[in-house]
Parts: sequence; structure tokens; C-alpha cells
Amino acid sequence: MNMRIIWLSVYAMLAATSLAAPEKADSTQRGSAQIAQAAREISPKNIEATIRKLVSFGTRHTLSDATSETRGIGAARRWIQSEFERYGKETGGRLEVTMDEFTEPPGERNPEPVQVVNVVATLRGSQPESRERMYVVTGHYDSRVTDPMNATADAPGANDDASGVAAVLEMARVMSKREWDATLVFIAMAGEEQGLFGSTHWARMAKEKGWNVAGMITNDIIGSSRSDDGRIDNKHVRLFAEGLPPVRDVPDELLSMIKTGGENDSSARELARFIKTTAEKTVPGMTVNIVYRRDRYLRGGDHSPFLDAGFAAVRMTEPNEDFRHQHQDVRTEDGVKFGDLPEFCDFDYIAQVGRVNAAALGALALAPAAPTHVKIETKELTNDTTLTWRANEEPDVAGYQIVWRETTEPLWEKSADAGDVTRFTLPKISKDNYLFGVCAVDSEGNVSPAVYPAPAR
Repeated sequence: MNMRIIWLSVYAMLAATSLAAPEKADSTQRGSAQIAQAAREISPKNIEATIRKLVSFGTRHTLSDATSETRGIGAARRWIQSEFERYGKETGGRLEVTMDEFTEPPGERNPEPVQVVNVVATLRGSQPESRERMYVVTGHYDSRVTDPMNATADAPGANDDASGVAAVLEMARVMSKREWDATLVFIAMAGEEQGLFGSTHWARMAKEKGWNVAGMITNDIIGSSRSDDGRIDNKHVRLFAEGLPPVRDVPDELLSMIKTGGENDSSARELARFIKTTAEKTVPGMTVNIVYRRDRYLRGGDHSPFLDAGFAAVRMTEPNEDFRHQHQDVRTEDGVKFGDLPEFCDFDYIAQVGRVNAAALGALALAPAAPTHVKIETKELTNDTTLTWRANEEPDVAGYQIVWRETTEPLWEKSADAGDVTRFTLPKISKDNYLFGVCAVDSEGNVSPAVYPAPAR
């Protein structure tokens, strides 16, 4: 063959190769890469700066001065608002900032009516079919000292709960740079120390307006890795998750769960399982310890009103608390320093907890909604298991996944791809011996939290 023809052929092949479209990236990796990158961008330095700024307002007591520009709860909330608005400007206005303001009537810890303001930043979902589904993450910006009615003394509140607010602000900063299918709502709550004022108002409003709050995480006291005996644990975070709600009159849905052994499969527990398994994959070295309780003894948090309103809600808290640095007047006794001061915070640890949150929220917001009307067929005696559910509305749903575990196990152990169907049978896997759940899966491999099935005859 003529050498000129050979070289022209080689040149044509090389040109065709160089002009060809690049190989398409694996779609199942895009979501996880976006989540991991957002988590990596959470900055301990930013968290430290936020905590020190919030402490600089002296006190953020709910009943403190609301008009001063330098001291009190009013100055603090206006600064938080300005930070959210700055992030919004940096992202072309995609982060919408509103002030949820109301008057709390007189009560046990507010003898007079008091103005309460939640600072809310909303990042709308990019997928129309998922936009109404929202995930809420909060910290509370009010603080207190030993006497819950002392609104004038310095109440730095570095750990309780500037740490949670700092994490929420950082999440808003990094996550607003990216698009998520569902909506993310970042809230600095107010009035927590005086009686969960802000969260009660917002959760009640969400229920009354029929908002689809698919999950809520509150971050309260996530600031320290050091226990009261000096032990350091910067590898764990507690995740409090309630089982079945403590109601006087048990509705049929809950009664069905109790009868079938599903008391450990409430929506809050399924949310907790999702957070643990997702976050631990994304944040190396961190372990999420699920605690099967609503909260600690003698304490409460902003997730409680969400639970009472029927929403799936959980609480994140450091592994070992030092109560000398919570709800204390700032002082020194017998050489021991009391008070909730920045010097007792571990900013790197707070960033890690923030990454755990961001990983979970990102995965929730990219995944399809959890399936609805999930049933397990109990029409006849059989050693198979057949589950049914209603098809999701999202256009990118590719199919569904069945998960199951031993009745004594806390986490899902096995799974099977069901395909794009609404009825699936697991042969020779007895419904009598395991606990089951159904998840939705999209075309990029994002998986929703599981839903426990109700029996159907």
C-alpha cells in the first residue's frame, strides 16, 4: 500500500479519536461525588469564626435586648440573617432568606409576650416533582445561664448551641453552590431554651400548611469532643431517634406496626438508619451511634415538636457531655472554670459532625421520595414474601429495592433489586422470620430511605 495512503488512514483514525465525545462518566458516581465534595468544603475555620462571633453578642437569651446592634438576641439574629443573605448573593440568589417572626404569649419562662424570630434559608429543589419535598436542618441561636430567666448576664452559648448554628451556616454555604432534586431548609431556631418556641411554631405551621417535611435533623450541643473526665472522643456523634410515638390513643397504623414487630421501624428510625449508613460511607473515621430514644433524660430539643407534628425527626449531639459547660454562669470555683465558652469547643470535631449532616442531607435530597402505600401480602400461608407499593412520581425513578434484616438486628442486612414494578416476591424468604422495607432507586443509583410495610390481606 502507498505510504501516503497509510499515513492518511492513520491520521484519519487519530482525528476521529480526538474529536469523539469523551466517555460518559458513570452516572451512579455523580451524586456521591457531589455529596463528598460538599462535605469536604465544610471549614473548621469558618465554624470557629461563627461561634466566636455569636459569643461576642454577650447574651442571646430569648428575653434579652432585641434592638442593640452589638448585644443581645436581636443583634445575633440580624447577623445570622446577613450571613445567609451573603451566601445567597454568592450563589445568584438561589438561597432564599426569610424571617419567621411571631409573638409568643406569656408562659412559664416568658412572663410577658416576647417576639421570637427563626432565621430561615431555603434552597429550592431543582426537580419539579421533588421540589415540594423538603429536608430541614437546624441549630438554635438563643442561649442561657444557670437561671433560665436571667436575660442580662453573659451567656456565651458556644456549644449550646452556637456549635449547631455554625454547622448549619456552613452547610448552607457549601450546599447552596450545588443543585439538589429536593428542597433543603436551613434554620437558626430561636426560643429553644425557654420552651422550644421557635421549633414548635415552625413545625405547627408546616403541618397546618401541609408541607412535605420528609426529614428533620437538629444539631444541638455538637461542640465538644472532651468528656467531663477528660476523655477525648472525636470519632462519634450520637443520633437520637424515637421509635413509636408516645400517644394515648394508638391509631391503626401504629397498632399494626406493634402487632407485626415494627416498633423499631418508625419513620424517625428509618431516617436514622439512612443517616448512619450514608454518612459513614462519606465521612471516613466518623461513626454515627443511633440511640433509641427521643432525647436525653431531663433535656429536650427542637426535633421534638417535629415528631409531635408527625414528621420524621432526629437529634445529633456530641458523645460525652460536660455539664460544667452547659447552662452555667461563667465563673471559676476551686480552680475549675464553668461556662459555655469557645475554649471548650473542638472546631475540627464540629466540622466533622457538619460533614455527617451534609452527607446525609445531600443523599436525601438527591434520592427519590420514599415509596408510599407499602404493603406486605398476608393473604395465605406461604414461605415466600410478597410486597406491594405505589409507583413514585419522579421521572428518573429506575426501580425499587427490597431490604430485610433479622428481627434482632438494628440495620438492614440484605437487599434485592425489584426492578421497575410495584409488586415483588422474594421466594423462600419467609415474611414470618424477617423485617422488610421498600426503597425507591433513581437512574443515578440514589436510594431513598426504607419504608416498613403494613400487612394486607
